[in-house]
Amino acid sequence: MLLRQIGITPDHIVSPDIDETPNRDESPRLYAVRMARAKAAAVSFPDHLVLAADTVVAAGRRILPKAETDADVRTCMELLSGRRHRVLTAITLSAPDGTVRERLVESAVTFNRLTDAQIERFVATGEGLGKSGGYAINGHAASFIRYLSGSQSGVVGLPLFETAQLLRGYGWQVP
Repeated sequence: MLLRQIGITPDHIVSPDIDETPNRDESPRLYAVRMARAKAAAVSFPDHLVLAADTVVAAGRRILPKAETDADVRTCMELLSGRRHRVLTAITLSAPDGTVRERLVESAVTFNRLTDAQIERFVATGEGLGKSGGYAINGHAASFIRYLSGSQSGVVGLPLFETAQLLRGYGWQVP
């Protein structure tokens, strides 16, 4: 969906099966970059560019999990309520000649202070499940955001400006 916004339709979309467990004491920045690299390396399309990305929601040095349960979503919302957090998206672009280029985009997001009732209504939507930090900026959680500095598309999951720059570097005609 995001790539289509900039006029690109991928030939293949693959979700590589990699271990996404953070290393002990790994910073959110290093974790995001390592995950994007691992995703790119896990995919093999010899004559194609491979674009991989990973988005991490971080509160301080704490990497918030991909919410698997309602309890995870609730915990994330309680932690993010009324505070600023960072969303880091790492992009890795691998070329057929073995060249690898990367970018890391950091955005700052501040949530309004949430009431227990707001959190419960949000959890009930189910849209926080499977999302880093338990929310998606392009869903109901958009109503919680009082401040955003950086790349909105990066918070969604793929910073389009930086992605287009990487692709242009390989000769892609991105509008």
